[in-house]
Amino acid sequence: MTARRPRAAGPLLWLFAALALVHLGALLCGVSAVAQFTKPALMPVLTGYALARGGPPLLAGALLFGCGGDTFLQIGGDLAFLVGMGSFAAGHVCYLLLFVRHGTAPGGGRPGRMPALAAGYGAVLVVTVVLLWPDLPAELRIPVAGYSLLLTAMAFGALRAGWPAALGGLLFLLSDTLIASGIAHWPQLPLPQFWIMFTYAAAQWALAEGVLRKLADAARRPAPRPAPALPGAGVR
Repeated sequence: MTARRPRAAGPLLWLFAALALVHLGALLCGVSAVAQFTKPALMPVLTGYALARGGPPLLAGALLFGCGGDTFLQIGGDLAFLVGMGSFAAGHVCYLLLFVRHGTAPGGGRPGRMPALAAGYGAVLVVTVVLLWPDLPAELRIPVAGYSLLLTAMAFGALRAGWPAALGGLLFLLSDTLIASGIAHWPQLPLPQFWIMFTYAAAQWALAEGVLRKLADAARRPAPRPAPALPGAGVR
């Protein structure tokens, strides 16, 4: 699969940006009807942009699973939250597969950096789960811990797809940590939904852009030349 830039891609990206701005503006102004309408529309439009750029089916799946998560989290209630979290988890699996197939070694392939980066992401995971655990509802502790492990693995894997994806992974970590802190009834920033959605929308765009750039770089690389045949090769 090769990344391309047909004419449809630009308008779709602008439409995604416009929807995101309208959604964030509705959150700032407290216009809940507009916010609820625009939230589930964000990822399908970003999916259209990714497909117009030649993005693979796994990338479309990652983004559309995000749409499922957005929709169920908007419903409210523990069951809808768990289903939404499961949908996001499926999206993270899609991203992980993409990073393995199309990415390069984390840390620029330097053996000394990879363990340090893994340790850093692992420490963030452990500290976050340990701090949240006592304040989470008992029935959500194990699901949130398991999801956090998968989310952190995705964010670490995003290092394979260049700086946009790496930034997207970190923003996704931040966005979901803000959600978890709200479930744990920790003190919140002013307008918490605004910051959750701001970091989330930026994260999904950055992750998609990282994958698309990796595909474009791979498409520009010259194909390896076949090895010259040895004298007498193929002759018995």
